[in-house]
Amino acid sequence: MPSPYSAKHYKLKKVTENKQKTYFNWSSGKDSALALHYLLQDKNYSVDFLLTSVNSHYDRVSMHGLRKELLLKQVEAIGIPMTTIELPLQPSNEDYEAIMRAKVDELLEQNYTTAAFGDIFLEDLKVYREKQLEPFGIKAVFPLWKKDTKQLLTEFIDSGFKTITVCVNGTKLDKSFVGRVIDHDFIKELPDDVDPCGENGEFHTFCFDAPYFKKPVDFTIGETIYREYDNHGTKTGYWFCDLLP
Repeated sequence: MPSPYSAKHYKLKKVTENKQKTYFNWSSGKDSALALHYLLQDKNYSVDFLLTSVNSHYDRVSMHGLRKELLLKQVEAIGIPMTTIELPLQPSNEDYEAIMRAKVDELLEQNYTTAAFGDIFLEDLKVYREKQLEPFGIKAVFPLWKKDTKQLLTEFIDSGFKTITVCVNGTKLDKSFVGRVIDHDFIKELPDDVDPCGENGEFHTFCFDAPYFKKPVDFTIGETIYREYDNHGTKTGYWFCDLLP
């Protein structure tokens, strides 16, 4: 089935700046934080807008389960404008793509030419993102692409970033791994079949401090709960740590 993005022909307005006007697909986690760090130091890109998907039913960041209030505090600390993509409880692929198409339309009107992501090695996801943006004439960039994940996480810690796990896949990690600030001991304790950056969805994080934050984001660790989700007949359980503003 053809992508709904191909329904119209888009023409980008000329951008007078030498830098590529870029919006960043911000997840609120560590990979986004490090990828943005790379881009902010790259003279080829001007990142002046963040885009975050939020589950409108729970008013929380999609996948991460982070309260929107903490997302807003995080973005305030970064100092880059942000808007949210409000998604329904269980959006279909068609719903998701229609919502994203409308948002990209708005960004095209503002002369954005580039979209940035924090993906590291999931080839199918990278290809999907590139294909969805291609009809718009928007280039997808991946600052962390194909970098060694253990080295990335070590660099993250050593550079002064701070992050806490807010969601872990119960089939890969036990309850003790959720609600933990990631440090070198965390890396050592990870099972061999878990990617150090959780790139296969083993865990998700909330970055509460970074070299470019104006100040750390204050929060309180709340309740830890376990939830199961049915994905085409297969149930998967997740541990969530609720962070309170």
